Amino acid sequence: MDIIANYGTTLVLVAALFGFLMAWGIGANDVANAMGTSVGTKSLTIRQAIIIAMIFEFAGAYLAGGEVTATIRNGIIDSNAFVDSPDLLVLGMIASLLAAGAWLILASYFGWPVSTTHSIIGAIVGFAVVSIGPEAVQWSKFGGIVGSWIITPAISGVIAYFMFISVQKLIFNTDDPLNNAKRYVPFYMFLTALVICLVTIKKGLTHVGLHLSDGEGILLSIAISIAVAFAGWIYIRGQKYNPQDDSKMHFANVEKVFGILMVITACAMAFAHGSNDVANAIGPLSAVASIVASGGEISSQAAIAWWILPLGGIGIVIGLATMGEKVMATVGTGITHLTPSRGFAAQLATAATVVIASGTGLPISTTQTLVGAVMGVGLARGIAALNLGVLRNIVVSWIITLPAGAILAIAIFYVLQACFS
Repeated sequence: MDIIANYGTTLVLVAALFGFLMAWGIGANDVANAMGTSVGTKSLTIRQAIIIAMIFEFAGAYLAGGEVTATIRNGIIDSNAFVDSPDLLVLGMIASLLAAGAWLILASYFGWPVSTTHSIIGAIVGFAVVSIGPEAVQWSKFGGIVGSWIITPAISGVIAYFMFISVQKLIFNTDDPLNNAKRYVPFYMFLTALVICLVTIKKGLTHVGLHLSDGEGILLSIAISIAVAFAGWIYIRGQKYNPQDDSKMHFANVEKVFGILMVITACAMAFAHGSNDVANAIGPLSAVASIVASGGEISSQAAIAWWILPLGGIGIVIGLATMGEKVMATVGTGITHLTPSRGFAAQLATAATVVIASGTGLPISTTQTLVGAVMGVGLARGIAALNLGVLRNIVVSWIITLPAGAILAIAIFYVLQACFS
């Protein structure tokens, strides 16, 4: 308790610095892999992807990130265990932010798409075990997270596989692919908008004054999706398509239609991602700020200070702009060759899996969900379409993320204890 009383302001400033570093890592890794399909299909250039992320990630984080956040990410540790020693929780959260942020930046440097959620959870578990003991960890929830390594990529992979098969049957394997694309792509736009609206509304828009019931949320999502599909139908009909383009690349005009959909998906996914995953950076930071402000009192939830959400949003954008290119390349071109139609199937499958997980309480990693979806699209063309070497590296990076976060957090926690004792 003396540490909080004597160094309160310093602790909050250090936590803010490391929270910014964590947000930087989220942008460099998580946002980059979310944008990777759009860049890999050449629907967007890297510069355009960064601009879209700057606008929609920041808007999602600031507008829909919520005004109240769980201070202990996913309830993975028991906050009651720290009631008598809140200083340990503060130092541990600071250590977790630096450990997870450092691991994400290292992974981004090598182009590994890892889970930001698992990075921070591994770090939090690490410091909890060495500070209080194994009893401070909710091991049943931890087991569910490990199980999600297999479950969520499998779900998204299956959805992406059948989504792309439907595109092939309805559009590509027909006598008139272009006209069928004009006919069916607005329907796919409706599905995409519906799923992403449900993601965003499910995560909560109370911060902007929207308090919707489940029924109201579904009706609003349907209305927005119909409007998106109608606008897409008008836009597609108004575009000019050159038959000569098909001689240079088979189905070039059909892919042009799907390219429009990829841009819509990129904008919506960036907003939904910003509203959701910014919590990985601001949750522990909010915990530190709340405990220091209350003089050591620990609560399961904390009101977010006005400066925390902008800090997270800015960090995410800078991380994508400075270090996101390698992870984009891994997801967009490294796993399998993507076209706009394949990229669309992967993005829609990812968003659908997030909706399923939100409704069932299934622990989820956006990264692993998207990689599973890209694999599913590749498998629709046969196992030879997948780069198994890249996939092996990705899976290994997933496995070591939890222990890497834990080991780094433990080392940093002991250093912080020595500095502030």
